[in-house]
Amino acid sequence: MKNREVAILVGLNTDSKGDNIESSMEELALLADTAGADVADTIIQNRKAPDRAYYIGKGKTEELTALVEMYEADMVIFNDELSPSQIRNLDNLIGVKVIDRTALILDIFARRALSREGKLQVELAQMQYLLPRLIGLGNQLSRLGGGIGTRGPGETQLEVDRRVIRRRISDLKKEITSLRKQRKLHRQRRKRNRYNIISLVGYTNAGKSTLLNALTGADLYTEDKLFATLDPMVRRGSINGGKEVLFTDTVGFIEELPRQLVTAFQATLEEIAAADLLLHVVDLSHPDHINQIQVVRDHLHKIDPDYCQREILVFNKIDLQTEEHPDRFFLIREFPGAVFVSAQTGEGLEELKENIAAFLSRQRCRLKLFLPYSEGKLYSELQEQGEIENVEYKPDHIEVSAVVEHDLAEKLKPFTTHAGS
Repeated sequence: MKNREVAILVGLNTDSKGDNIESSMEELALLADTAGADVADTIIQNRKAPDRAYYIGKGKTEELTALVEMYEADMVIFNDELSPSQIRNLDNLIGVKVIDRTALILDIFARRALSREGKLQVELAQMQYLLPRLIGLGNQLSRLGGGIGTRGPGETQLEVDRRVIRRRISDLKKEITSLRKQRKLHRQRRKRNRYNIISLVGYTNAGKSTLLNALTGADLYTEDKLFATLDPMVRRGSINGGKEVLFTDTVGFIEELPRQLVTAFQATLEEIAAADLLLHVVDLSHPDHINQIQVVRDHLHKIDPDYCQREILVFNKIDLQTEEHPDRFFLIREFPGAVFVSAQTGEGLEELKENIAAFLSRQRCRLKLFLPYSEGKLYSELQEQGEIENVEYKPDHIEVSAVVEHDLAEKLKPFTTHAGS
């Protein structure tokens, strides 16, 4: 009895794909492996546009059916998201389970989610993907006995009617909204405790968790697979000078990340928007790392259009760099301010910490303030978010020397000059 399913991968090379189809199919193979499938073969169909009924055309689908029989494959995985009618038509003609890239990624997330929040967010994404696909699934329902594409809600949820699915989606959204409020409170508490928050972001499998371990001495789970860690982790660490900061490890990005996941994981992605600094971790050993940088930046721009003002590029895995990759001089010229490290060996970590300390120091300024007693609310905000060095209570105002972040400094700007001076 085989433990892993056998899959055939199918990609469509259209004019809009450009030269990325090969790397995209290689990534699909890694996703399939992560989900627990052995890839028997890969086929790529060249078309100007997808076929509305069979995606790759009926003739190519008949060739695919022959390959399925030859390899005794359990499933076919398509590299793009398929419409409900395309899945139904392909399923009827091929005769084995048909899933698309979105379903495959959702399956991996369902396996990787460990926390209650993570599981809720994955289930919501799966339900939102599932809802428009309930009608006309036909024979595929009888083949959903488990395996890739059926984790999470699974076959029992597929058989219930749309009204129940919608009710479950509504319940999940309410629970996630509640968790979202809790996350906001946690972030506010961190700010009150005057912790700088540094989020590690990057393409999946770039080494974010390994780098977090190296920076904080934590012992997070790491594995050389896509989406090895899913649930956000927060760990305390210190940078040069002994200043304590909080590092957060977020979910890895990927090209064509399912929109359902982006929507469902909004609460998690808000951790990125709230961070004081983003360490954008890049796998220097990956041959397509330049494109991966752009993919991550596109995602970050959707979360926060001003992310670039607080991003430090961290080229990781320099211990694995080979001669066929661009040399460091090219990358330094293209990405000024980037840091080169090996989270595995520790090389470059001190320079990274120095860069982090320098960045955070630039985000703070020292002010002397003359606050009227009527500005009690603003003074409370200063006490919560700033570092007060000296206070003197005058007859008509409070004189305060404090170190604050630039956003708070803007609010305090009208009070940096005493009206009577």
